[in-house]
Amino acid sequence: MSGLAQIEQAAQSLGLRVAGSVPKGSAPMPGDLRSIVLLSPDEPAFWPHFTQSPEYRDGQPDPMDRWSFRVIRALAEELGAEALFPFGTVPPHPFYTWALASGQVWSSPVQFLVGARSGLWASFRGALGFARAVGPLPPREKPCEACAKPCATACPVGALTPAGYDVDSCHAYLDSDAGQDCMTNGCAVRRACPISAAFGRDPAQSAFHMRHFHK
Repeated sequence: MSGLAQIEQAAQSLGLRVAGSVPKGSAPMPGDLRSIVLLSPDEPAFWPHFTQSPEYRDGQPDPMDRWSFRVIRALAEELGAEALFPFGTVPPHPFYTWALASGQVWSSPVQFLVGARSGLWASFRGALGFARAVGPLPPREKPCEACAKPCATACPVGALTPAGYDVDSCHAYLDSDAGQDCMTNGCAVRRACPISAAFGRDPAQSAFHMRHFHK
């Protein structure tokens, strides 16, 4: 059995980090699980780690999801946990709900998740489900409370605002010459978050995700 510090150490060796710990009773959990430990990319170490993987190099579809399946399943086996993913499951696991219950992630002014450490780059590659209690991370304060909220007005075409997300307008903009800044460096709204700006995510990783989002 491993405590939270041991889980964190094992995750970091794979380019991942513990982004939150959710206790039973704070959110729905499958089966008899008593704790959910959320796993996110550990920036800036994650991208160099992932790009050396066979999944990234083999030219087959969905390399990051396939990498996540392989790596997190192996980690779960090592730690005596159940591997859980935000993709490939019908119905999908409630990662948004788990994130909010962790006390490390919140709904932002533009409704995307915002992390205490990751800002609007908040994302999850998977989670570990334990049939025992795992201690929480130290509580954090929502970063938006004292923020000027530049994310609310950062979208060049007003596709992503507190009023909602116009996906069609977003894709149309990404097809334009002006939209290549978002395609190359990542969503302007996510980049506008002051926490995101200090997170250390490689622009090449953002470009990778934008290509998959916009294909």
